[in-house]
Amino acid sequence: MKRLSLHFLLCLYLCCTVCVSVRAKECVDYVNNRIGNISLLLVPTFPTSHLPNGMLRMNPGHQEFINDRTEGLPLNVPSHRQGHVLLLQPYCGPVSGLASLRSFTYDQEVTRPESYSVVFDEYGIACQFVPSRSSALCRFTFEQAGHRFIALRTAGRGELTTDGRVMKGYEDYHGIRHYFYLEFSEVPERITSDEIDGHNRLVASFGDGQGQVIVRYGISYIDEVQARRNLEREVSGFDLRLLLKQARNAWNEVLGKIQVKGATEDQLTVFYTALYRAHERMICISEDGRYFNGFDGRVHSDEGTPFWTDDWIWDTYLALHPLHCLLHPKAESEKIVSYLRMFEASGWVPTFPCVFGDAHCMNGNHAAVMMSDALAKGIPFDVARAAQAMKKTVLTESMIPWYRGDKTVLDDFYREHGWFPALCADEKETCREVTGEKRQAVAVTLAACYDDWAIARLFRAAGQHSDEEYFNRRSFNYRHLFHPQTLFFHPKDADGNFIEPFDYVFSGGLGARDYYDENNAWTYNWQVQHNVADLIQLFGGAEPFVRKLDQLFDEGLHRSKWQYYAVLPDATGNVGQFVMGNEPSFHIPYLYCYAGQPWKTQKRIRMLLESWFRNDLMGICGDEDGGGMSAFCVFSSLGIYPVVPGLPYYVIGSPLFERSQLCLEGGKTFTIVARNVSHENKYIQSARLNGKPYNKVWISHQDVVSGGKLELVMGPRPNKSWAASSDALPPSFDLPAALQP
Repeated sequence: MKRLSLHFLLCLYLCCTVCVSVRAKECVDYVNNRIGNISLLLVPTFPTSHLPNGMLRMNPGHQEFINDRTEGLPLNVPSHRQGHVLLLQPYCGPVSGLASLRSFTYDQEVTRPESYSVVFDEYGIACQFVPSRSSALCRFTFEQAGHRFIALRTAGRGELTTDGRVMKGYEDYHGIRHYFYLEFSEVPERITSDEIDGHNRLVASFGDGQGQVIVRYGISYIDEVQARRNLEREVSGFDLRLLLKQARNAWNEVLGKIQVKGATEDQLTVFYTALYRAHERMICISEDGRYFNGFDGRVHSDEGTPFWTDDWIWDTYLALHPLHCLLHPKAESEKIVSYLRMFEASGWVPTFPCVFGDAHCMNGNHAAVMMSDALAKGIPFDVARAAQAMKKTVLTESMIPWYRGDKTVLDDFYREHGWFPALCADEKETCREVTGEKRQAVAVTLAACYDDWAIARLFRAAGQHSDEEYFNRRSFNYRHLFHPQTLFFHPKDADGNFIEPFDYVFSGGLGARDYYDENNAWTYNWQVQHNVADLIQLFGGAEPFVRKLDQLFDEGLHRSKWQYYAVLPDATGNVGQFVMGNEPSFHIPYLYCYAGQPWKTQKRIRMLLESWFRNDLMGICGDEDGGGMSAFCVFSSLGIYPVVPGLPYYVIGSPLFERSQLCLEGGKTFTIVARNVSHENKYIQSARLNGKPYNKVWISHQDVVSGGKLELVMGPRPNKSWAASSDALPPSFDLPAALQP
């Protein structure tokens, strides 16, 4: 009996221990930054270790998870997916081996948002890395006897110097200087300099023996002195445990802004990993009240408003910026100020701002939409200044994709006629400014329409109504390209004729770039977010609109997979001709709500989340361009989505979780409850907002940020009468007076 009691108590103790362990699991522990590290076709995700929106980011120097060789540990990844700088390379062995030190085999790699560890197995060296905002610690444990070295080499060209236990200098990165200041936990026997494969290198020697050497370093875009200040401000010693605790706290604070319950472990992992990836960019690069502006190559005072950069607005305006409007409105205001500072330094608002300036990719200038969205959601900035900046940019800078220069004859044609002229398949290009990205005539026209609508809203708020009217008129230019017989946006030549013959799946060459961009006509058929009601009328009403939407998800690839992807490699994550793996598709499943059939949105969204966002190495279906796709996952998992950035509301979808709580500014919380929710119970039966019956398929931004509760009752079959009436539809093009900013 006594033995049984002891056995019972032991089991009880173990159960309690396990329960405490489960309860103690924090938000950051759910992040699996391995998700998507093997790509379906294009660029994989990277297992980046950094603080939320921190200036310093590190991911190991290998491209695919299945590659077991790495170049070393970069001191920083200055811009998402655009290369690293300054590689740390530990080595144990004879001096002669340094001459061939180019890459390592590795094992036991553990990647976390707040830390990274790996074993360079051929030399028996274990590494542990922990980041801060502009500095980091890295501990090397030499597990076998031999002469110990730590090398630092440039990834490009640069200048490296040494002083006792210190390495410092810079590397040239896309024409700017990336400075660093690095110290060792013990004084090296000597530090020598040499060159390997055309790269400068410093090698610190620590003599024979086993044991640890810890490196701490700071980075800066200002100078070496500032790099040292950044280090000393953030990392006072060589204590990895202290820095790790601080990094975990930083991540838990950010990830904890959204608390979810009633989910599987896989759902929690996918969700918090997506929220983690939504905090890689933009990055704040103010350093003690100063910042380097890559647009004019000068250091400025930030005058109390931090400077942000590293954004690919074509990818991020749809979901990432709206997510930050909700969670970090003050930072979103600072980002707009930063865009305006870039405009002042260069004369145009950028499209892909990086630490070195404007990479200027893709088409359109959706900074206008990002600004308009912030305006609609009550985020303060100088609206009149923003309106003038966008006006100057869209009227004087060329619309030609990937080309940063003055307007051309094609731009003049657009202003006069209202569409970007296309060429026939066998017609030679006549505009020398057009690059290998081609004209993208339909995509450029549709992007400009949305941007012009957003600019009009800026001018309305600024009280400049003639400019508002001008840009509002331009925002209807999409009508010029709608083909009333085929119900597609169809390219026209300079004479106003539809290009014929035409294949809506494959015409346009690689990525359909002659006429669209990365996706074909099936994707671009829905790119009128700012005026969905008018788009529905172009289709002939709600019924034909829904039929075309249904066909989108049912339409086959028309060729074998390898032939399809040879033409459209960006169009991954297919469901019929719908492309989950590319940003222009994000809003499309929600369009059923505008045609009175929200239950079809609920069905589609659930299937897309469960199919294409998974807890595995191939769990992301396309390019994760620094948070865009992940922000779609975050919103859609919560059950709301910002279909029209620039209008202050969210369309209601199908939440994954029983309870989601958003912790907002001013201590407010907004809770979404989905009663009976499950894999099967994905359809909304009824809703209540703050205790009152709710029969709309959208909810205002103000209702969310004011705090409150949206309660949804879920079931296994659609309630086709819920939110299906005309007064339940989301606003389109303009706003009712109650929602005016």
